[in-house]
Amino acid sequence: MTTLKVALIQQNCSENRDDNLAKTALMVRKAAAGGAQLVVLQELHTSTYFCQVESPALFDLAEPIPGPSTETLGKLAGELGVVIIASLFERRAAGLYHNTAVVLEKDGSIAGIYRKMHIPDDPGFYEKFYFTPGDLGFNPVKTSVGALGVLVCWDQWYPEAARMMALAGADLLIYPTAIGWDPEDTHEEQQRQFDAWVTVQRGHAVANGLPVLAVNRVGFESSPQQPDNGIQFWGGSFAAGPQGEMLVSASRENEEIIEVEIDCARSERVRRIWPFLRDRRIDEYGDLLKRFRD
Repeated sequence: MTTLKVALIQQNCSENRDDNLAKTALMVRKAAAGGAQLVVLQELHTSTYFCQVESPALFDLAEPIPGPSTETLGKLAGELGVVIIASLFERRAAGLYHNTAVVLEKDGSIAGIYRKMHIPDDPGFYEKFYFTPGDLGFNPVKTSVGALGVLVCWDQWYPEAARMMALAGADLLIYPTAIGWDPEDTHEEQQRQFDAWVTVQRGHAVANGLPVLAVNRVGFESSPQQPDNGIQFWGGSFAAGPQGEMLVSASRENEEIIEVEIDCARSERVRRIWPFLRDRRIDEYGDLLKRFRD
């Protein structure tokens, strides 16, 4: 495969799971009709972003893997002959839940899963209440379209996660995401946050010589406890090449299907002129295993 056509699906979500999945399926069909071979969905796309509050009742949103969503999306992947990356609230066992990305092969089977490793706990993003940190490590999922280095949202701030995926042979770094602003933040602060989000991921592309795909949700979602407050998800989904070059980006306000063609041979060419993996001083990095150097 010399090129890979990818579609990133940026959408807003309601509290109705069936409506969300129906919209997702329609957008996946449009993407496949446009020639997409890989379709990437945003983080926790079957519901609103429920982590704005801590509520035991919201664990009812979780589902097993395999389960209803993987069955629905697996059938869709098999029918259309595309690889789909879905992000789900996984119920692994009673009292044990994960934020999990599932890769569905083009025959509809589950190619692999990734459980989110870094779990945030900030105002409006109370994920530690819901999600157990992942225990599967940083391992690309091998598929018919390549080795997919799937990570999830908060993972995107950590260069270690991207590097571990690269060292394990990932062909792409992929980040399903749910990130947005507090609407009370100033415009300047909102812009700083957005720019930081884009910059750090483009940096992962540069440091590892790999394309990066980041897929964010969009729209305002009110807080269940304070309907006048909530999160304005900033969209801005994008793809960057292995030198951090911006290949395509979405708006910050609208639902969109973003299509991009990835040159699968470019990483090899870039790594020949920027051999960062060759020049790593692995003999001097032991302190990375410490929390902090006192």
